[in-house]
Amino acid sequence: MSATDRSPPTAPGNRPNPARWLVVAIPYLWLFLLFLVPFVIVIKISLSLTAIAQPPYTPVFDLAGGIGGLIDAISEFTVENYLWLTEDALYARAYLSSLTIALVSTALVLLVGYPIAYGMARAPKGLQPTLLMLIILPFWTSFLIRVYAWIGILKKEGLLNQLLLWIGVISEPLTILNTNTAVYIGIVYSYLPFMVLPLYAALERMDRTLLEAAADLGCPPIRAFWKITFPLSLPGVIAGCFLVFIPVTGEFVIPDLLGGSDTLMIGKTLWAEFFANRDWPLASAVAAVLLVILVVPIVLFQNHEMKRTEREA
Repeated sequence: MSATDRSPPTAPGNRPNPARWLVVAIPYLWLFLLFLVPFVIVIKISLSLTAIAQPPYTPVFDLAGGIGGLIDAISEFTVENYLWLTEDALYARAYLSSLTIALVSTALVLLVGYPIAYGMARAPKGLQPTLLMLIILPFWTSFLIRVYAWIGILKKEGLLNQLLLWIGVISEPLTILNTNTAVYIGIVYSYLPFMVLPLYAALERMDRTLLEAAADLGCPPIRAFWKITFPLSLPGVIAGCFLVFIPVTGEFVIPDLLGGSDTLMIGKTLWAEFFANRDWPLASAVAAVLLVILVVPIVLFQNHEMKRTEREA
């Protein structure tokens, strides 16, 4: 055997490390069990028909029937539920209303959260942990209890109206509860930490010498903010917007407790189909379409960012 046919021995550092593969496999296994498998089940139910039985849909896979029974069950799948979503305008209005409320709420949370995060990042180092704790503090209380508290604040005889009447801003109580205004207030309050935390992380890491250099070159503070601070904080802005927009689109508790009969969101529609109408296949189709609506823009954005990073590299 010639010297060229001999393969060099494997160095100890290049040998496969089982622990390394295990560290990589655990997150993928977690996503497989808690995301992919439930999503496949939802898709399967959405392709079924409603039945007055337990479970309330057909067909149900019977493993005792073997491959033949499995094929027979799959042959009974139907897209009737998805076709119904295109025929009934209620679902289109629910999707559109949910997306509109989510977009407006995300913009409001960004407008409120950016100054808070900016102030936290510019605060003295010794004070920042305290400010961060105050942002996280609402998570120590149940989300449901915090939303119920807003009912006592926003109702006609609530604290807000009493305060406005006492200082003379209004002459009679305002109707805020059971309106879209109350929904926006509840969403901004509940999801504000999800916007502030990534913004604070991005702003706190920023190199402040860039602002000093801009000031030395005669750049006004406002212009320096839009030319330096805001562009450098865009990763935090994007992360915060995703963290707010995605859960708000499917929000159920806030619209149900603070909204009125005119507040139409897909979360309430899903609840009605599952628990009031017991139409699990149609509700699963609604949930599957909602997931596609939310996932596709994220995937497109990630592909765009990857291509932009490759071009810059």
